[in-house]
Amino acid sequence: MFVGLAITAVVALAIASSPGLMQTLVGNPILYIGLIVVELGLVIYLSARVAEMTPSTAATLFAAYSALNGVTLSVILLRYTGTSVATAFISTAGMFGALAVYGTITKRSLAGVGQFAIMGLIGVIIASVVGFFWHSSMLQFVISIAGVIVFTGLSVYDAQRMRQMALSGDGPGMGSYAIVGALALYLDFINLFLMLLRLFGGRRQ
Repeated sequence: MFVGLAITAVVALAIASSPGLMQTLVGNPILYIGLIVVELGLVIYLSARVAEMTPSTAATLFAAYSALNGVTLSVILLRYTGTSVATAFISTAGMFGALAVYGTITKRSLAGVGQFAIMGLIGVIIASVVGFFWHSSMLQFVISIAGVIVFTGLSVYDAQRMRQMALSGDGPGMGSYAIVGALALYLDFINLFLMLLRLFGGRRQ
């Protein structure tokens, strides 16, 4: 997961530091949407075919997704001040670390939390689609609040799920499943970071 985050950060910084590349992304919405579609396709493919993949193939696809996510995130992060981005990242790291530790060590089943968070995620996705066409600051605020709650729940649930998988699983395919687990935690972290940034981030003038 940390390798994926590092790849995303390096790529996002490189893109944001290149006016030419940024202009290409900002000036070509079809290209930007296409990159997002490819990202979604990689996540779906990796999750669906993990049982048939070697660990090296799964790791390569995860790295490719992380790099693509860095490209798309560079446009979003450029809207906010560097201080806001750094503050949101540090806050996310602290929250996520505490949630991951709790999810890993608690003996209490968090299946109910996971079910609630997954249902909430569906609601956030639907509301985000509506918000794409209906620009409302109040709706965006509600989506951000709900998103923080949802990805807080998913972070602690996925941490427990990964621990249970590690304790019960065995065999050559476990390496690939570990990559998918890293992807799940990576997505929890990135989305929690984006929701906090949307809530508290200061935009550039």
